[in-house]
Amino acid sequence: MSSTATTKGGRGKAKATKSVSRSSKAGLQFPVGRIARFLKAGKYAERVGAGAPVYLSAVLEYLAAEVLELAGNAARDNKKTRIVPRHIQLAVRNDEELSKLLGTVTIANGGVLPSIHNTLLPKKAGKGQGEIGSASQEF
Repeated sequence: MSSTATTKGGRGKAKATKSVSRSSKAGLQFPVGRIARFLKAGKYAERVGAGAPVYLSAVLEYLAAEVLELAGNAARDNKKTRIVPRHIQLAVRNDEELSKLLGTVTIANGGVLPSIHNTLLPKKAGKGQGEIGSASQEF
């Protein structure tokens, strides 16, 4: 008898079809298998369930997509076609939730948000005070 790819031999099912990645099964771009490997190697727990790397991949993919979307908008606002660290910094710091998540994170070459403290801004004189002040200057 000749052994073909469809016959069952040894343990488990016969490998008749091409393997499908867990990322494509979950409809994700981020690597589920690699994240599973990192979770196991990182010794975060003795055992890692089958759903944990899928969930973590989905969360990481969502966060990456969110930051890239906002950074792309920041780049477009600055009339640039390439996202640089400055655009990521502007995107993260202008978004309330991302700013809270990455509050203690320093982005290299990110710069700071453009802002002037209120105490440094020139005082606006009121109508009554302006007249008194200008009258005293004339004498």
